[in-house]
Amino acid sequence: MRVVGLNASPNEDGLTASVLKVVLEGAAQTGAETHLVNMKALKLKVCQQCEDGWGLCRKEGRCILEDDFQGLREELHGADAIVLSTPVYFGEVSEVAKTFLDRLRRCEAAGPGGSRLTGKLALGIAAAGGSGGGIVSCQEVLERYFQHMGMRIFDLIPVTRLTRNYKLKTAREAGRALVECVS
Repeated sequence: MRVVGLNASPNEDGLTASVLKVVLEGAAQTGAETHLVNMKALKLKVCQQCEDGWGLCRKEGRCILEDDFQGLREELHGADAIVLSTPVYFGEVSEVAKTFLDRLRRCEAAGPGGSRLTGKLALGIAAAGGSGGGIVSCQEVLERYFQHMGMRIFDLIPVTRLTRNYKLKTAREAGRALVECVS
């Protein structure tokens, strides 16, 4: 079993990343191979809406832009489960998450032959550093992305600075349960 964790926060040691790391630790303790990707370190371009808005993504299921998108997409294709952890910005996913997910959704959901992510388990983490405002709408955004790509939603975990301590316990158990669900 392979679990890929995507940290969509620019802070590799903050709330968003710490919850993700604990999920991956729980998965590893249950025998999974895990890989953590800090998305901010990648070169990811914004969708250019080629041709009439649907270029090679619809025709061939691939993106014409040359950057780190292709490698990360292949990484997800090789995973059994994907964990995406994002800070909540204005009730949405982070900019790097949106940039990647917009392109991924176009290539997976609109391309010929359907999505290679169909049936893969997805766990979404929405981390709000403040009071938690917008956390529910951020989870709804994650849910829609996962659904558009045919993924099976394992769980959506909201976390704030105030709930961090007990949510870390939840996150570790979620990592374990994620592996047990696939095994």
